[in-house]
Amino acid sequence: MDASAFILDMDGTMVDSMPSHADSWAEFARRHGVRMPVEEILKRTTGRNGVECIRELFGADVSEERALQLIGEKEAIYREIFAPVFREVAGLREFVADAQARGLRIAVATAGDRGNIEFTLSRLKLAQAPEVVIGGDEGLPGKPDPALFLESARRLGMAPAQCIVFEDAPFGIEAARRAGMRAVAICTTHSPDALRGDHVIAQARDFHELTHKNLMETRHA
Repeated sequence: MDASAFILDMDGTMVDSMPSHADSWAEFARRHGVRMPVEEILKRTTGRNGVECIRELFGADVSEERALQLIGEKEAIYREIFAPVFREVAGLREFVADAQARGLRIAVATAGDRGNIEFTLSRLKLAQAPEVVIGGDEGLPGKPDPALFLESARRLGMAPAQCIVFEDAPFGIEAARRAGMRAVAICTTHSPDALRGDHVIAQARDFHELTHKNLMETRHA
């Protein structure tokens, strides 16, 4: 089936934000006496929604209200850290503009909340806004559950097989597989070996590399 839509994860895929997320988790953990190493926190939380992240650290009995307060604190720390060094994953804006000029539909599906989404998109200043944007605070489970990707396809009016997911994390790559979608691995935070799968059609360090690999021309193959 023709690939007619691209669904992009946000953190680590559209923007090179994962080092700042790591630093913000480290500061949040320090404030709250969490002794788990940052590497383990990232392994457990990347791709999950905010409530799921907090319950990974503090236990399943944390109320949703308290979890939302805590994740709000953590994300405020993240935005403060990332704002001075904000940067896209190289080539993103050109790649998205090219895709839209070719008539491809664009969605963003992230476990991040609306605060992080507004923070990111307002700074990226894409030439044309994505048609669909779904965040982790809309009540859908985080990755590796496929719900975020499937809801993106539904709102675009596309079948899953018409969508290609762009992801930087193992949970996201797995969520694409469960959704019945092909995936492109953006290797900003994980090695290519960690982002493999029969449904992964390309791997690249950034969007410049995808352009050089002629992904647009070969996406139907």
